[in-house]
Amino acid sequence: MMKHRILSLLILYTVACIPLRAQDTLRVLAEDEFITIVKQHHPVAKQAGLLVDAARAQLLSIRGNFDPIVFLNNDQKTFDGKNYYNYTNAELGIPTWFGVELYAGLENNFGDFLNPEVSASRTSYAGISLPLLKDLILDKRRAALQQGKLFKQQSAFERRTVINDLLFDAYKAYWSWARDYQLLMVLDTTIFLNEARYELVRISFQQGDRAAVDTTEALAQLQNFQQQREEAWLKFRKSTLELSTFLWLEGNKPVYLNERVIPDSVWTAQSFTNFKVDQLSNWLTQTVTNHPKLQQIDFKLQSLEVERRLKFQNLLPKLDLKYNFLQKGYNVANSFNANFFENNYKFGVNAIIPIPNRGGIGDYRAARIKIKSTELDRSFTELNLENKVRFHYNEVLNLQKQISIYENAYRNYVRLFEAEQLKFSLGETTLFLLNSRETKVLEAKQKLLELKVKFYQAFAALNWATGLLQ
Repeated sequence: MMKHRILSLLILYTVACIPLRAQDTLRVLAEDEFITIVKQHHPVAKQAGLLVDAARAQLLSIRGNFDPIVFLNNDQKTFDGKNYYNYTNAELGIPTWFGVELYAGLENNFGDFLNPEVSASRTSYAGISLPLLKDLILDKRRAALQQGKLFKQQSAFERRTVINDLLFDAYKAYWSWARDYQLLMVLDTTIFLNEARYELVRISFQQGDRAAVDTTEALAQLQNFQQQREEAWLKFRKSTLELSTFLWLEGNKPVYLNERVIPDSVWTAQSFTNFKVDQLSNWLTQTVTNHPKLQQIDFKLQSLEVERRLKFQNLLPKLDLKYNFLQKGYNVANSFNANFFENNYKFGVNAIIPIPNRGGIGDYRAARIKIKSTELDRSFTELNLENKVRFHYNEVLNLQKQISIYENAYRNYVRLFEAEQLKFSLGETTLFLLNSRETKVLEAKQKLLELKVKFYQAFAALNWATGLLQ
């Protein structure tokens, strides 16, 4: 019997050493390294960055509404040898952010049949156009600029939302891959032990120390684990392919992991007893104040408020004033020395009063309804996010307790198996009982690995629900 015990110890020593030698040729892909690759090269992450670029481009386009405009017009007519008229007008218009439009221009008009309203020869002017009621506080141009600035800020939070969702999916994929790899390694080790045990039992049977049925029992146990190993290998390959969808290189080139790339295994021996999780109130506070989805809605509300203020302008009568300083020749600055309404000026007032202005009233009511609807959407979104945070927070704490309990259970299963193995080496128990103990150890190990992976995924989910994955 002593040779059986010595052989068992040699098997255990060999199994403990083989993974160390094998992993020397493997490439470990750690979680942090994987997430960094996803952030830098994943197409969705790059698309999220384009959201901000698109918003900047849109804002630049809107700012173009305030660009100074140079206007040049020439209109002339000659018929039957007569120069009827030749009108030339060059003008510079300068829109301003406070609603006033400034402009200055030069005219050169001559001909036999000039319009009496037009000054002959060279003239110059400088003027101002000012809304007095509608569009005085806000007009379409200024509203578009304000909304463009808000959209630029909103796009940054939209990018954060996309990245938050992308990284959550990436974390889940990584930990599924890590779990499936460890389950495969556990079965590889178990199969190696069972192959050695089967060989030991077979030799013992040939020497007359074991019954023939023991070889069948050992072989059946081995075949059961071999079948589980094939199933675990298929799951590992599937999770590897799923992980590969998150791996890209420069130039938008996808990466397909081969079997030499493995996940980090440090987490399998990590203790969860001292893992500190912040208080629920802190998670909820961060969610309400910093979650990108809520920030997006807040900027949307600000944009809708700008729209409401713009629609309010439609309730006001339109009353515009236009005034020009006039001067003969091209030196308009000389006219500034004269009284504005005594000589050399052009003045006009334009008034439009819609009655009963149902269009303006309807637009204003619709703008207020949009705000109310968005406020309701924000309240619902906030409650939904808070509930997700509460659920994942409780899930993290519960899994932490489950792991603590099951670590003790696993150690107890190992002790029972080791005791049964010792009794088996002394011939005091059956192979059936030994196999049963071993199956329990395997199931406990698998369960413990799955619980730890669930913990990491739940903690990632908690950060995702809070909007912290960036």
